[in-house]
Amino acid sequence: MKLAWFGALLPAILGLGIDLLIVYRMVEIPIIYFRADAGSLVFLTGITLSILLIIGVAAQNIINHRNREIRAEVHAQAADERRRFLRRLDHELKNPLTAIRAGLANLAEAPSIETRQEAFHSVESQTLRLSRLAADLRKLAELETRMVERSPVDIGQLLQEAFDIANDHPQAGQRHLSLSIPQVPWPLPTIQGDPDLLFLAIHNLLDNAIKFTRVGDTVEVRAFEDGSTLAIEIADTGPGISEEDLSHVWEELYRGISARGIPGSGLGLALVRAVAERHNGHASLRSRPGKGTVFTLKLPLG
Repeated sequence: MKLAWFGALLPAILGLGIDLLIVYRMVEIPIIYFRADAGSLVFLTGITLSILLIIGVAAQNIINHRNREIRAEVHAQAADERRRFLRRLDHELKNPLTAIRAGLANLAEAPSIETRQEAFHSVESQTLRLSRLAADLRKLAELETRMVERSPVDIGQLLQEAFDIANDHPQAGQRHLSLSIPQVPWPLPTIQGDPDLLFLAIHNLLDNAIKFTRVGDTVEVRAFEDGSTLAIEIADTGPGISEEDLSHVWEELYRGISARGIPGSGLGLALVRAVAERHNGHASLRSRPGKGTVFTLKLPLG
């Protein structure tokens, strides 16, 4: 890029150098007289303008062609993402619907009350699963269009509320949960945001940490100032995330190999990312298989 700029300026630099040599009589240059009639000058002017216009049109065509290529790439990528989303949605709907059909069949043919109760509970759990999936899809769609309410949010209080709810999780008693909120030399500053959406993001990260860890694992929640942002980290000593899953975990309805058999809609992390972006922040993760995972939510201060 630097060489291109130098090449563009080279004629002007050479012209200036030669002009200085002539002005200060450092070289002897004979005076050249040029004579042309008005018709020739008009003709030369027309040729010059035509050349400039041709160059401009060619440059514009190149720019338009590149823009069309970029738009085509964006449309193709969007189409691929939409197809992947529909395939995952089909998969997420197919399993509970199949289970519901089987449960209804068992209800009709159940020989005993116990069998009917088991079939009823199966249908009920799968119905709740579909209900949660529909609710999460609706939340994700609303995040793309709804106005984010801005009000002062005490992140320390929000984390404490999410932490208290996480302790009521059925599996929380089998993990070591800890919360670290700095108080000295000063507490966490408030931020401007939507408390309901921020609570949703924190709750989803905590819920994931509990679900994807094992008995005896540790889950830490911590928050701190990081320059012009406030960072919230949810760290765990779980099995970690494989390399092939790392680039996909934020996608809607994506469920990696480690997520199979674990309840969830596959939309939790997509919601976290959407909430972060709507607050002009971002979400990220670090993970080491066999060691654990750290999810980080960074939100701007002020």
